Amino acid sequence: MDRPKKFMIKLLSILLAGLVCESAGVVLLKKGINQIGDINGYTAAEIFRIVKSGLTSQMIWLGIFFEALFFIGLLVLMARSDISFLWPLTGLSFVFATFAARWFLNEHVSPVRWIGVVLIVLGAGFISYSEHAKGKSAPPASHSQNDAAGNQLIR
Repeated sequence: MDRPKKFMIKLLSILLAGLVCESAGVVLLKKGINQIGDINGYTAAEIFRIVKSGLTSQMIWLGIFFEALFFIGLLVLMARSDISFLWPLTGLSFVFATFAARWFLNEHVSPVRWIGVVLIVLGAGFISYSEHAKGKSAPPASHSQNDAAGNQLIR
């Protein structure tokens, strides 16, 4: 396997692991928030109750942990790839979160939302293909000429 292909596989593996962590974090945060219950107004006592409940919720702390893992993976990926390639692929988190919401939270996902998920996957495919095609493109032709002494002339 050639070096660019190995690099891309490693990059996409880190992204996949990060997206799984991000979706796990979202599901855990949602479960933690559901355990806290509804907000019964915006009084100081109610805000204190919610903050205290959040700070003592294992689900919320686990959610924060998994979101932090995603963030660390994102930082690693940012150091090694173009943002114009990487950032749109993080949109796949919407796909992962939709499946996670369906499977782990038993949420109903309408057909229109599934169409949106398919469009996100197609967009990510185009972005991934553009990165693959970028590696195959020839370097741009030089628009300069040299004089008889070999000095570059700029047009």
